[in-house]
Amino acid sequence: MVDIEKTQEAVRMLIEAIGEDPNREGLVETPKRVAKMYEEILAGFEEKPSDHLSRVFNSEDTDFVLEKDIQFYSMCEHHMMPFFGKVHIAYIPDGKVVGISKLGRLVDVYAKRLQIQEQMTVQIANAIVEELNPKGVMVIIEAEHTCMSMRGIKKVGAKTVTHASRGVFRTDNNLQATIRELIK
Repeated sequence: MVDIEKTQEAVRMLIEAIGEDPNREGLVETPKRVAKMYEEILAGFEEKPSDHLSRVFNSEDTDFVLEKDIQFYSMCEHHMMPFFGKVHIAYIPDGKVVGISKLGRLVDVYAKRLQIQEQMTVQIANAIVEELNPKGVMVIIEAEHTCMSMRGIKKVGAKTVTHASRGVFRTDNNLQATIRELIK
């Protein structure tokens, strides 16, 4: 949980540290706005995957479920700058499926934390395995990192792609290829 008071004080100190006046008209409310922003964008620390994946439905003969282009925004834990993009989730049910909106909520559980993309990819795959016990899971994330586009190397538009597979997706290259083709 974000400590609003402490965050506001930290932002005031940051404003002073960069040589600005926190009492200047345009900055007076900034500490409060930034604290509320952090409370919103880091809300994933308050949730667990089971909050969203515990309600399931029977599905006996589904070949696979693919939810693609799930938009997300997250904060890089290294520079505390945003990274954003799309998550694609495929899983092969073993008799039960979850409501499709729940996959988007699962993405938010992990995206709304200080995070790195590689870890987020694995966390999403592992949560689906733990909660749904499917025959296989594949998670692909494509993201742009502002710590790479706004600062440092300044390569706007560069995308980082991460991939995690579990179960049959680890060994079945044809199945992986099918999912990748459907994601295009």
